[in-house]
Amino acid sequence: MSSYPRSVARLIDALERLPSIGPKSAQRLALWLLREPAERILPLAEALAGAAEKVRCCDVCGFFSEDGPCAVCRDHGRHADMLCVVADARDLLAIEETAHYRGKYHVLQGVLSPIDGIGPEDLTVPQLLTRVGDGSVNEVILALNPTPEGDTTAAYLARLLKQRGIRVTRPALGLPVGGDLDYADRVTIERALDGRVEL
Repeated sequence: MSSYPRSVARLIDALERLPSIGPKSAQRLALWLLREPAERILPLAEALAGAAEKVRCCDVCGFFSEDGPCAVCRDHGRHADMLCVVADARDLLAIEETAHYRGKYHVLQGVLSPIDGIGPEDLTVPQLLTRVGDGSVNEVILALNPTPEGDTTAAYLARLLKQRGIRVTRPALGLPVGGDLDYADRVTIERALDGRVEL
């Protein structure tokens, strides 16, 4: 990459840091972007800069917000006594696309993974326990991917929540084992939520 001008090398390096983008893909993307007219790529650069500057995690649930609580937390038409715990924003969006679930959410920002050094303190577990501690939440749905890490996280959270007298459920296994929520279709997610089981 040393034959590229410094700014092109920096662009390729930045693109390579994106998920699922290897060195060759990053190079192809960078070269494609540089061949485009400035009026087509500058809006992308401005959108990225604007998002980086304005978007942060919601103080209540951990989803994306620009100011104060996110739109989901501000929605008074939702059931405040039901909380759906997801690993990340993609899973929240997958459930929201069904328009079937009308409770609130809590985004963990990941799952437990001892092999990667991710423990409870690296997730939003303390915030979750604070949210359920006021007695307004009756049920917590642990909508975590059916992977070893997701199962470990669900078992850990179920134990903590049951100690506090909270009903804990998990979506039924209409979701494929080892699969991700954001790849599941709408009907599969709806059926999984309807058939959730007590943990």
